[in-house]
Amino acid sequence: MSKSTRPDALVRRRSRLESDRLQYWVGFNLIPGVGPAKLRRLLDRFGDLEEAWFASGPALLEAGLDQRTVDMVLDARRRVRPVQELEKVLRLGVQVLTLGDESYPARLKEIYDAPPVLYVRGQLKAEDEWCVSIVGTRRATPYGREVAERLAADLARQKVTVVSGLARGIDSAAHRSAVQAGGRTIAVLGSGVDVIYPAENGKLAETLMRQGALVSEYPLGTKPDAGNFPPRNRIISGLSLGVVVVEAGEASGANWTVRFALEQNREVFAVPGSIFAPMSRGANKLIQEGAKLVTSYQDVLSELNLQMVGQQMEMKELLPADEVEAALLKHLSGEPTHIDEVRRATGLPIARVSATLTMMELKGMVRQVGGTSYVLAR
Repeated sequence: MSKSTRPDALVRRRSRLESDRLQYWVGFNLIPGVGPAKLRRLLDRFGDLEEAWFASGPALLEAGLDQRTVDMVLDARRRVRPVQELEKVLRLGVQVLTLGDESYPARLKEIYDAPPVLYVRGQLKAEDEWCVSIVGTRRATPYGREVAERLAADLARQKVTVVSGLARGIDSAAHRSAVQAGGRTIAVLGSGVDVIYPAENGKLAETLMRQGALVSEYPLGTKPDAGNFPPRNRIISGLSLGVVVVEAGEASGANWTVRFALEQNREVFAVPGSIFAPMSRGANKLIQEGAKLVTSYQDVLSELNLQMVGQQMEMKELLPADEVEAALLKHLSGEPTHIDEVRRATGLPIARVSATLTMMELKGMVRQVGGTSYVLAR
């Protein structure tokens, strides 16, 4: 194999190509007013965002941008160096996902105004396919905090990822309890992922990143301005199968999340509270209007058909990861099969067979018996 085709060289080349592509997504994401609809027009007209970045004013107008947006694009081109912006993001260990990426959350991609770019600190995983958001007031009562904690912990133990907004009150209680239960949780921010708000949740955010992710559509350094939070809430609901409102006043920001959830055809749940409690008026009203009443996590699991999430995750782990695993599985059964028999049957090198069987054993797919023989684990 020549130097130009060595695997490490190919990886570096792919990495450079990926960076070349990403930098223009990051660049356009820094321009106010260039949202999903306008980016789609640019992609339809130019094919990729690199060509759009260097397009002339008249060409941008032909693509369907208004004059004000064209002026902002041309101004940004003079001020912004996309490659430097991307380098800054990557130096902080932040992952950039775009709408075309396979790892972009599939359910979020379905909504009509899905964010073109997501910045992620921590890690989004395949099991985050099963998400439920828990939201509510920042001025939570002891009752509200206890309910949020119990729901989050119980859902986390059932392998359901808990989504919320890292705000004070209900959000913080839900995140913290999911983490303490050993589950996964995702916080969607109304600021850049490098700007934790409120600052008092800094330690919680650090812990959360080890068992989930911080996610934002906003560029690094974006401050938590009030206008950022209503759009942020569409991502909370967009990631989720359903939204649970624990405690909310009549003017609570959680009502934005409910509004988006209904537009996105997500299930809406609400926890009943005292008719005398101001912080329960919003949730009680939602129940009056048709939200599913929640008294335990089982109500949520039942409505969303999530009772078998743990088993579904186990089954996914048992599926072959590649053609080699698939080939080995064909020649294994409940009876011990010697590794040499597997090698002869598959025609694969013994080193490849041995390494793959070791990985399959770690995943719980096979068991080693009698030294060098293997059986299916289940």
